[in-house]
Amino acid sequence: MNQYGIALFGLTAVVAGLFALLVFALVRFSAAVRRSRDDGRGRGANPAVLSAALHDAVVKLKSQEAEMRTRADAFEQLSRDIVNSLTAGLLVVDRTGRIEILNPAGRRMIGCDGEADGADYHTALASVPPLVAVVEECLATGTAVARRAMQVPDRLPPLHLGVTVSPLRGEAAPRGVICLFSDISSVAELEDQLRQKETLARLGELAAGIAHEFRNGLATIHGYSRLIDPHALPGQYRPYVEGIRQESDALGKVVTEFLKFARPERIVMGTVDLDALIRRVADEMRLEVADGTAIEVVDTFPSIAGDEVLLRQALGNLIRNAVEACDAAGVPPRITIRREADENHRACRMAVDDNGPGIPEPARDKIFQPFFTTRKEGTGMGLAIVQKIVVLHDGRIITHQSPAGGARFEITLPLAAGPA
Repeated sequence: MNQYGIALFGLTAVVAGLFALLVFALVRFSAAVRRSRDDGRGRGANPAVLSAALHDAVVKLKSQEAEMRTRADAFEQLSRDIVNSLTAGLLVVDRTGRIEILNPAGRRMIGCDGEADGADYHTALASVPPLVAVVEECLATGTAVARRAMQVPDRLPPLHLGVTVSPLRGEAAPRGVICLFSDISSVAELEDQLRQKETLARLGELAAGIAHEFRNGLATIHGYSRLIDPHALPGQYRPYVEGIRQESDALGKVVTEFLKFARPERIVMGTVDLDALIRRVADEMRLEVADGTAIEVVDTFPSIAGDEVLLRQALGNLIRNAVEACDAAGVPPRITIRREADENHRACRMAVDDNGPGIPEPARDKIFQPFFTTRKEGTGMGLAIVQKIVVLHDGRIITHQSPAGGARFEITLPLAAGPA
């Protein structure tokens, strides 16, 4: 190859290289243009996409918030319904002594008429000192009190509460106490009735044999005293014979009354028209007592389950006892028989009031014991027999001061089966 061929080959190679470089540059330029166009289109659409995404997120958040609020309201309403529907009392006290919750059943049970939420528990529960004491104990010690039974003083009829108190613990520190309490008065009454029945049964078994033997010996003494002719004795001995006869007669009555008390009664249960029975006994007692004695029957009474004969005896003993107490005090007897409300139990509560001297406080716990009496001429068996009859009817009898200043005897008896 000569020098011209070499020059032509070199020139061709240079042109080919320049062409290849030009093609490469064109390709790169085209790619750059496409990327630029794509970027421009992307930058133009981005604000709209972001706005739509944000709108969707806000809508979802609002929907979730509304759903959570609905669930929270439903849960709060359910909590209120549960608290208000409880038949037991619910009390929540914070650590500062303020009441956070006292449900309607608790307010009714303890007799709290006003709004207690936010009040100091000492003030709101002032009528229930035992409940105040147990809440105070739990707040001070931080120890739970489980199933404690207590009686509320100065309540008629008596109120017995079963109380459980536990510390209310928060995440960081104790928040206060939570207290559940229920009315166990009916249980306490049943226990008291069982104790009285057991006592009566043991006393009856023990005393019946003794009284029979005592009456036999007394009858012999009384018989011999009747065989003695006072006129055949010197004058100074005649009063002694009369004294033996009178005392043996009096002791014979006491023994007879005690045997009536100790002897097991045969109860013939049935439906008793209590209103008619009370008015009939009142009419009979008006004929028995002295003129000037007022016996008034107030209200009407429902039918109860019981033995009419025994109930007449019990009511007659109560009226007679009241009249004798008034006569001993020298005041004209005014006896009132009325019906007292009993909303918590299916029972009838009857009150017998008098205007006599009343029963001294120390004697009220003993008034139903056999042979206990506050009068010199009394045998001490009348009220004991009344209590026995009431207990045999699954009832209860208590005594306290009447509005007239004398004594009040309250008898609670179960209603007859059927509508109240």
